[in-house]
Amino acid sequence: MAEPIRLPPQPEACELCTRATALTRHHLIPKALHDKPYVQKRYARSERITATLWVCRACHNQIHRLFGEKELALTYNSREALLGDERLRSFVAWLAAKPAGFMPRH
Repeated sequence: MAEPIRLPPQPEACELCTRATALTRHHLIPKALHDKPYVQKRYARSERITATLWVCRACHNQIHRLFGEKELALTYNSREALLGDERLRSFVAWLAAKPAGFMPRH
């Protein structure tokens, strides 16, 4: 029998801005694309399910504001790749200096 797929545990702080605040799970490979052949060819089922980041709502909103789902699945599918984008990196740096409960207005 196959081993059960285990999701990464929730950390104490956002994996992008490092603020200790309420967290949401960001799927690095968007769930809406898991059944697409181009996604299934690139990633094993366990990877599609477990490739997640724990991020605060502000960082999560910004990720989805900047990138489309296909872009996330094919290009921005790791913490390093996300932070490789100057727009997200500068947002995260700005947000990191704000208090835990701060939510930017957009």
